Amino acid sequence: MELFYGIFNILWGDFIRIPLPGGNTLGISLLVLILIPSGIYFTIRSRFLPFRLFPEMIRVVTEKKEKGKHGAISGVQALIVSTATRVGMGNLVGVVAAISAGGAGAVFWMWLIALLGSSTAFVEATLAQLYKEKDPLYGGYRGGPAYYIHYLFKKKRGGKKSVIACLFAISGLICWCGISQVIGNSVSSAFDNAFAMPPLVTTILLVALAAVIVLRKNATVRVLDIMVPVMAVFYLLITLFIIVTNLGALPGVFKRIFEEAFGIRQAVAGGIGAVIMNGAKRGLFSNEAGSGSAPCAAAAAESSHPAKVGLLQALGVFIDTLVICSCTAMIMLLTPESMTAGQEGMGLLQTAMEYHMGSVGGIFIALILWLFSFSTFIGILFYARPNIAYLFGDNWLSQTLYKILALVMLFIGGLAAYSFVWDLGDFGVGLMTIFNMIALFPMAPQAMKALKDYEQQRKKRKTEKEA
Repeated sequence: MELFYGIFNILWGDFIRIPLPGGNTLGISLLVLILIPSGIYFTIRSRFLPFRLFPEMIRVVTEKKEKGKHGAISGVQALIVSTATRVGMGNLVGVVAAISAGGAGAVFWMWLIALLGSSTAFVEATLAQLYKEKDPLYGGYRGGPAYYIHYLFKKKRGGKKSVIACLFAISGLICWCGISQVIGNSVSSAFDNAFAMPPLVTTILLVALAAVIVLRKNATVRVLDIMVPVMAVFYLLITLFIIVTNLGALPGVFKRIFEEAFGIRQAVAGGIGAVIMNGAKRGLFSNEAGSGSAPCAAAAAESSHPAKVGLLQALGVFIDTLVICSCTAMIMLLTPESMTAGQEGMGLLQTAMEYHMGSVGGIFIALILWLFSFSTFIGILFYARPNIAYLFGDNWLSQTLYKILALVMLFIGGLAAYSFVWDLGDFGVGLMTIFNMIALFPMAPQAMKALKDYEQQRKKRKTEKEA
């Protein structure tokens, strides 16, 4: 545990401290020092892709679905798989954790991480497409950071495995075990609050249903194709209704977000560091940009151009943080502070929803959290596939054993009541980000070259149509 928390503190603790007026200091973690500057760098290199090409992202997601080979998924299906994990735990549990620990200002830093992270998401997803390979077990394609990291370090020296690629894959498997625990913990807590259902009963039912689906060979994408759009749209509509019925309070909410984001209310107590760190941590946990998770889904897509998949994944960051995460934040921040004072975790969100919708609000959150969590669990096991194959080769034994391990962690998390379940997920995602970023910087020019080629092809086709 000492070794675990020693590494954890290097990743998420105060790597450097900046003096502030009044004798306070601002602590900045190693990951924030990496993610924010890299997001700025990729945004500039791509000529402000998140803003300039947002209409193209929408066009790509609405164009006619490309038919793939047997076992392959489309770019939109890859977006759905990655959105399943983004529009899942991070959007409910992650936002609640950010606001519980960092206050309303943490929401601003989640927004900032998302805007910068969409460029990073484009780079890693495009690279995953460029270095994907055929999947002999599941059919279609596989890939992700482990595969493009392997190419980066082994293209000259040769060899069967890259140490950095192996470390990334191991970190990912640790992270997804941690997220499995968070899922079990959050669902059992929410059902206890809403229905007074004992955590053991909730957890057994959750694990049993998850096992029926994930132990099958290839049910993942088919299940998520149905679940994700339905649950995301339903949650969005309910939240928009709450926002519309509280329009008068909205200016005050935005004022509070910006005041707390820049430490106006926290300056005296020196709490701005907690605001930034919790916003950044939960922002990364939610949108995954830079961590290398989503490229594991992006690599499985069959597309006419690698940059198209990159644009779809960049759009996924927008959907996740700027839309769904903001909805969750508004539900909580449109609730009087006196009602939520002293509360944290899912109890805070359920109290907020009960304020807006009555007793049915807590039940709604429990059910929507169950759906979001379930989709997240299925999604992370899809992410695990190529990493298990990289580490242990193409065999069903290793794939099945990891699924069983994840189910065990889901069960343990449902009965746990301590912060270690969060810390394990943060530990894994932090290490993944470090190893992923080692490859992203030297390989980014390839993604930019693909983007330039895609834009030239689009311009040429437009010119031909006009002629």
